[in-house]
This record gives sequence, C-alpha cells and structure tokens, in this order.
Amino acid sequence: MNRPILPTGAAVGAVLAIALAATPLAQRNSAQRGVAQRGVAQPGAAQRGAAQRGAAPPRASSGQPPAAYSGPRTPDGKPDLNGIWQVLGTAHWNLEAHSASEGVPAGFSVVEGGAIPYQPWALAKRDENFKDRFNADPLRRCFMPGVPRATYLPFPFEITQGPKHIGIAYEFAHTTRTVFLDGTPHMDDLDFWMGDARGQWEGDTLVVDTVSLGDKTWFDQAGNFHSDALKTVERFTPSDATHINYEVTLDDAKVFTRPWKMSMILYRRLEKNLELLDYECAEHVYEKLFKERAAKPSSRP
Repeated sequence: MNRPILPTGAAVGAVLAIALAATPLAQRNSAQRGVAQRGVAQPGAAQRGAAQRGAAPPRASSGQPPAAYSGPRTPDGKPDLNGIWQVLGTAHWNLEAHSASEGVPAGFSVVEGGAIPYQPWALAKRDENFKDRFNADPLRRCFMPGVPRATYLPFPFEITQGPKHIGIAYEFAHTTRTVFLDGTPHMDDLDFWMGDARGQWEGDTLVVDTVSLGDKTWFDQAGNFHSDALKTVERFTPSDATHINYEVTLDDAKVFTRPWKMSMILYRRLEKNLELLDYECAEHVYEKLFKERAAKPSSRP
C-alpha cells in the first residue's frame, strides 16, 4: 500500500400537549404537577444537555450477563461472521454526542464515558479540524477511511471468514482489509491506510490487534483525529446470527491522556440478492471539480 505519510420523550410530550389543551386550566396545572412528581422529564431537555456536554445520557443496565452465542458456526467451530454487515448510527458524523445540523442527524456518544480524553493541545487541534472539516476531512479527498472509521461509515461491508485469515471488503472506495489469524508477527516500520491487523479467537469473540495506521485518517467528520502512534484492539462478539457487539479500544499516547473505548452494534443485512455495490469516490469528486471549473469564466484571451 502507499504510504501517504426526539425520540420517545417527544412522543410523550406531544400526547400530553394534546390532552392538556382540552383540559380546564385547574385540572391542567394539577396534571402537570402529577407528571413532574412521577418523574417524566420535559421532552428533549436531557438530550440537549447531554449533547452540549458531549456525554451520553445514562442507560439502564439489564443486570444480566450476555447470553451465549447460539448462531451458526463454521466447520472449525467458530461463530460464522460471513456476510454483509452495517452500523446504524451517527458515529460517522461525530463519535461524541451532538445536536443536529444541516445534513447531520443528532446522535448520542459511542465513547465510553461520553468524551474522548484528549490532551489539551490535541483538543485544540480537534476544534481547528472541526472548523475546517468540509475541506480537511481526508474522506473528502477519497482517501481510505482507516480503522475503526471504515466500520461505521454509512456504507455496508462484507466479511469473508476462513481459518487462517479474515477478509473485509468495504463498499466505500473499494477499501479492503485482511486480518491474519496464523500467528505471524506484525510488520515493522510500515504505515498503511488500513493498518496491519492480526487476530485471534477468545472463545466466541474475534479480537483484532491493528498497528501501523499512520496519521492521515480521522475518526469522523467532526475532526476527531490520532497520530502515527495509534494502536487499536477490536472485539467482535456475535450475540446471535444477525447482531455483533463491536468494541474497540484506542491507544495513542501522543494524542490522548489514556486509552479509551467506543462500542456499537453491527447488523447483518438480510435483503434478498444483496451484494456490495460500487462507490467510486474519486470519480464523483473529480466530476464535481471539473464541472465547477467548467462553470468558471476562462481567463485566457
């Protein structure tokens, strides 16, 4: 490779508003007090606060350990991950909690603890990236998305599983990745857009250790970034035939104060005759560029 080196709350609020509008004022005030006493929050307040603070709202714990995997297995007894998968979420736009803006849906943080633990200088750099995100995001120049960003782009990807290696093909810009399971060591002194990946099975969890990722990719459109010291450890834990719990730990002592985690769900795509299609990023970008140049008046005599 080249070295380039509102949901339920809003619905409840709407129902209450309709009901209260048809209720006499005295009864209406009484009903509002009852709602407050029962602990129903005002619609959107908690979500807006969480987005402003960059933290995910608290989630109720089930208190139950994850159920044992009961889906199909490969001939060597491993969970069968073969197929086309996709993340449904907003991490592509911003890993942290964020409000909606033009072309960007609101979303909760996928980062454990809510906020990425940047060093002070790196946080300032992230903010600079955000201001110039429409020009500076490497994806807008059709570079490969890197790890882990390729996983949660709004495009599907396909896993092809074997006993000695696992291949992952991404719809975006023909990006591919190979995870070696044969125990070979990492290569030294080389940087790759998608890194150098080695994997192993820990029970029913596929654990992938990736190094040599360089410093030319971002984590999202919001300017969250890393250095060439980034190392990732991904954990693919299938819960059944159609869901994988995906967790990745990111370690980069040049940029972050400590290692940190993000997590999300991978969903198996089940449409009939589904296959990866082509997203020719460079073709689309160059076509737009040529049209813009053609629309400008020529300065030649």
